[in-house]
Amino acid sequence: MANKDYYSVLGVDKNASDDEIKSAYRRLAKKYHPDLNKTPEAAEKFKDINEAYEVLGDPKKRANYDQFGSADGNPFGAGGGAGGGGFGDFFGGGGSFSDIFSDIFSAFGGGRSEGRVRERGQDIVTSISLSFEEACFGCEKTITIGKLEKCSACKGTGAKDAKEFSVCPECNGTGRVRYQQNTLFGTTIREAGCPKCNGSGRVIKEKCPSCNGKGTQRVNKTITVKFPAGIDDGQTLRMRGEGNAPAREGVNGDLNIKISVRPHKILVRKGSDLLMDLYLPFTTTILGGKVTIPTLEGDYTLTIPELTASGTVMRLKGKGVKVLNKDSHGDLLVTIKSEMPKSLDKATKAKLQEVATNLGDNSYTKYTNYLKKLKS
Repeated sequence: MANKDYYSVLGVDKNASDDEIKSAYRRLAKKYHPDLNKTPEAAEKFKDINEAYEVLGDPKKRANYDQFGSADGNPFGAGGGAGGGGFGDFFGGGGSFSDIFSDIFSAFGGGRSEGRVRERGQDIVTSISLSFEEACFGCEKTITIGKLEKCSACKGTGAKDAKEFSVCPECNGTGRVRYQQNTLFGTTIREAGCPKCNGSGRVIKEKCPSCNGKGTQRVNKTITVKFPAGIDDGQTLRMRGEGNAPAREGVNGDLNIKISVRPHKILVRKGSDLLMDLYLPFTTTILGGKVTIPTLEGDYTLTIPELTASGTVMRLKGKGVKVLNKDSHGDLLVTIKSEMPKSLDKATKAKLQEVATNLGDNSYTKYTNYLKKLKS
C-alpha cells in the first residue's frame, strides 16, 4: 500500500483528530471484517483499513507519514504499517461484538448513509538542485510553487458566500444514490456517488464570483522544505498534503520534489560511501609519506605506508555520508594510484638503474613468480 493515501482509506481529512481517526477505523472495520462481510473484496479492504490505522493511530508514525509519506520516516521507500486483520486488531479500538451487531441491524432498519464522496487533489511534481554538501548534511530550503487551494471566499463550496446552495434533490444531501437491478439471481442494490451533485450532496444556486463555482483558486505558495541528511541524486521527496486541493470535499494531493545533486570536484558518492582516486608520485608509494585529502568534515592527513602498491584501497571508517534516517555513516575509500614522471634526465636514470641493480629481480615476488611460470 506504499502509494495509497491512508487518509482516503479511512475517509478522513488530513487534519482529523485522533478520535475522528479512531471512529472512522471502527466504523470501517465493522463493515469489512471477514467474519461479518463475506464478499471477495472484504478481506483485502479490511487489511488496507488496518494498515492505515496502524500508521495514523500512532502519533510518531503519523508525523513521519505526513512529512515523508512513510511511517518509518523514509521518504523514498514503501512506508506503512503491517496491517494485521485478526480479532486483536479489530477489537483494539475498544469495540465489542454487541456493538458490531447493533450497528449492522440498525443499518438494516434505517439504511445508513456511507457519506459523501471524498475526492483527492492532484499531485504536484517539481525539481530542485542541491550541492554535494547540502545532500550529505541535509538542508532547509524555501521554494515557491503554483498550486490550487480552496477558495477562501466560498470555503471550497463553489457557492456564493459559502451558503448559496441547496440540498441535492437526487440524493437528499447524502452524496450517494442507490440503483436497483433485476438479475437472474434476484434483485441487487448498488450504491454509488450521486451524478447530479458529483457526490457533494449540494447543488449550487449561485456561483462564487471569486472562483466561478470551481471551489479552488490558483495561488503561488512559498513553503519551507527540510531535506534530510543523506538524500541522494535521483530520489524524490514527498510532502503530504502540499499538492493541489480537490474541487470539492476531500484531501489535497502531495508535492513530489525530484532531487538532483551537483557533483563534487574530487569525491564520488556510492550509497553512503565516498570514493576517490588518489594519484601519488611513485617515489611516495615506495618511500611512504603523508598527504592531505578532502573529507566532508574538512581536510584530513592520510599516512601512506612505504611500499604501497598501486591500486591499494585505504578505508577511512565513518568518513562517508550519513545513512538516510539512521544514526550511522558510510566510509571513505581512497584508491592509491602510483604515477610515473613524464620524463627522466640522464643522471636520474643512472641513479634509478643503480637502485634496480641493488634490488634485483628477486625483490619482486609477483614478477619472480611470473618468470618461473614463463620458463615452465
